Parts: sequence; C-alpha cells; structure tokens
Amino acid sequence: MKLSTLIADIDIVKHIGVLDREVSSVCFDSRKAEQGSLFIAVSGVSTDGHLFIDTAIANGAVAIICNTIPPIIKDNVTYIQVKDSSITLGEVASAYYGRPSDKMILVGVTGTNGKTTIATVLYRLFKKLGYKTGLISTVCNMVDDEEYPSTHTTPDPIELNSLMAKMAEAGCSRVFMEVSSHAIDQNRIAGLRFDGGIFTNLTRDHLDYHKTMDGYLKAKKKFFDNLPATAFALTNLDDRNGNVMLQNTKANKYTYSTTTLADFKCNIIELGFDGMLLKINNIEAYLSFVGRFNAANLTAVFGAAYLLQVKPHDILVALSALTPVTGRFQKVKSGDGKSAIIDYAHTPDALENVINTINDIRLANKQYGNLITVVGCGGNRDKGKRPQMAKIAVRGSNTVILTSDNPRNENPNDILNDMMAGVDKTDTDKVLVIENRAQAIKTARKMATDKDIILIAGKGHETYQEINGVKHHFNDAEEFKS
Repeated sequence: MKLSTLIADIDIVKHIGVLDREVSSVCFDSRKAEQGSLFIAVSGVSTDGHLFIDTAIANGAVAIICNTIPPIIKDNVTYIQVKDSSITLGEVASAYYGRPSDKMILVGVTGTNGKTTIATVLYRLFKKLGYKTGLISTVCNMVDDEEYPSTHTTPDPIELNSLMAKMAEAGCSRVFMEVSSHAIDQNRIAGLRFDGGIFTNLTRDHLDYHKTMDGYLKAKKKFFDNLPATAFALTNLDDRNGNVMLQNTKANKYTYSTTTLADFKCNIIELGFDGMLLKINNIEAYLSFVGRFNAANLTAVFGAAYLLQVKPHDILVALSALTPVTGRFQKVKSGDGKSAIIDYAHTPDALENVINTINDIRLANKQYGNLITVVGCGGNRDKGKRPQMAKIAVRGSNTVILTSDNPRNENPNDILNDMMAGVDKTDTDKVLVIENRAQAIKTARKMATDKDIILIAGKGHETYQEINGVKHHFNDAEEFKS
C-alpha cells in the first residue's frame, strides 16, 4: 500500500523523505519489521519504541512514524513526525486494513465489571437473531462462528483492525467489544468508529496502572467523550458515575437501571440459583442468569439491542434461550454431589455482588446450608484491594479459604499476608490459609455438606495459573470436579 494513502488523514508535524512509496506492512514492534515495513514508534508503559527505530530500519523498515525525528537520519528512509504516535498507530492500522469499523455496527462496552457478560450476551443474542456477528472479549474473539484466542481484553490496534477486517470479510454486520481502561488510555481504539457505547459501573481496580480512582474514571469517560453524534451512549444509573459518562458526550444519551426510573428499567420478581424472573420495560421473562448484577447486565443488553432496532419481544425471546458466560456465576457439581459457583470476581465490588447474590438465595431457601468461599488476589497488581477482598469474603461467608490466584512474579505468601491484614482478630477462626489453589479447592469440597454452597472466586474462565511469569494449566471447574 502507498505510504501517502496510509497517512492521508493524519496530521503531520513534518516529514523527511518521500511519501510516495510502497510499504509492505505496518508494525510497532521492531522485531516484526521486515523489508518494506512502516514502523510506528510508540512510547509505551514499559519501553519506548523510539529507542528501536534503528533496529526496525536494520530489519527492513523503509518508513518511520514518530513523535520526535532522531538526530541521525538514514538514507532512503522516510521519517514522519506526528504529535502522538499512539493515536497515529490506530489511525494507520485502520487505514491499512481498509477501515473495517466503518463497514459494521460497532458497540463498545466499558466499566469495571460486567463487560464480558454484556458483550458476549449481545454477540450470542444477535447470532440467535440470525445476524453474522463479531465479538472481541477477555474470554475469546469470535469472527462469526470462528474462534480466535484472546490475549488482552482489548487487543493492540494492529491485531484489533486485523480481526475486524476478518469480520468484515466474513460478512459480520454487528460487532461487540470490551473496551478496557488501559486500551482507552493507551489509544488502542484510535481510528475506530463506534456506533454505540455502554457503561457498566466503576469500582476499585487497576490502580496499579491508573494510580487514582479519578484517573481510572477519566479513562472511562474519555471513551464516551470521543463517541460521534451518530452513536448512542447507554449508561448505568445505579452507579454514581453513570451520569458522569454522559456529561460531555456528543452521542445520543440513554440510561438503564434496576432501582430507579430510566429509559430501560428492570425489576427482579423471582431469584434462584438456576435463573431469574425479570420484568424489563414492563415485559416479564424468565432468564437463565443469576444475581442482581446480571439483572443490570441483561438490562444493558436489552437496551443496546433495542437501540439497534430489535423489537422488545424478539430480544427477550432470544435472551430466554441463552445461558451464562463461562466463569461468570457458573454453577458446577462434583461427582460426590457438592455444589460450587465459579466466578471471575477479582475486585472488591464484584466479590461482594456475588456473595450477596448467593446469600440472597441461600438464606431465603432452607434447603441450602453454609457458604464456603475460596478466594485469592493476583500478584503485581493493586495491593490496596487485597485486605478489602478478604474482609468482604469473611463478612459474607461462614468459612473462607484464602489461597493463591495468579501470583505472577510475587511471593504468594506475601499476597496472602496482605489479604489477612483485612481480617479482624475476632474472625480469624473462620479463615484458613492454603497457598496451593488446587488443595484449597479440594479442602473446601471435603469440608462442605451436600447442602452447602462453595464459591470459587477470582479466576472464572481462565485455564491457567501464572507463577513466576510462567503459565501452568489450571481450571477451577476441573479442579472442583476431579
């Protein structure tokens, strides 16, 4: 593709060298540069791509986009200076793959909790309605019926546009994607045209990256601030930050709620471990999802589908045939008749929501016994939430087993000590500390009666445990059943 075509819509500060030349590929990793590549130098979190410009050229790059032109210029190489190369990367990636987001209806879902459920249920809903549909999520990426592995909640701009180009080629007309705060802050979604945005909630998470809740909030809000006037912005009024997302958006504003008046309103009529009877905008439907948080998620799905011109009755009929997302309040049984809930809850708010939901059902029905919670916290992440999560688990459970999650490069026992700091001395008799996660799950199962409920929280859909930077196969559901 012509370099001049790729940069046609980009604001250029200055350039050195010819613009009318062919480029064979686009990359931002110098190791992936090849003969004829365009290399875009981006200042990242852990490294600065500008340090690898010469490496990219040595590997064959013939054009460089950067924030600062290097002092030594190589012959026969074109240098293009821009204000922010991270934004330019997204814009160039979109142009290189034929602007795929312009060819489909693209809806982004952002917030702390609920992103995966909402995006995945929307994908399944529109598949059920007969549409060719795409999904970009934490669990997997789907190009209609074809699955591609997921490495990040929101991929880098080149992978993102490559995926969307496959979706466009496959005839997908609707695409639903999770939009992480990291992706927004790092401009990974630059160059994409969104037709809608959904806000779920904002609670403590990723403070190792954003440092403050205000920084985290601003990252989420930036997504809505950048939506075009032709898009819709659908926000959760049950979250105190819901209206903040709408303050400066040019998009058409809509709301959903399970507690107050909104454009899309849900009431929970009956709640059980196998599903809920809901009334959404005065229409009743029994859905195979559990929990007040899922009532909110399903209301967001209903609202988004309605805004995408699907009739309310058709939405609820399709939803009634769907099942929960893997690792999100997933009910499993062991061979000896014990029951467990597997859930991805890895933030204080998510853990509290799941525990409250279990207790709402458990305490209203005499057939259920105690709640045993198995939970840990990830390494190399926000340490401040560790004592909070332990405290929430102890407050809402009869017995708690603190264990390892993904320790990554931290000592698991240091993480567990941080968690124990949140346990009051009067509650220590309710707590066991078992660092080995497999052993913790087996202990919970041995302790439980047939009436008890075991919550295994933190990893959900994940099929690995990361220890000392190495990923080992591990699946909570498999461990519980074995």
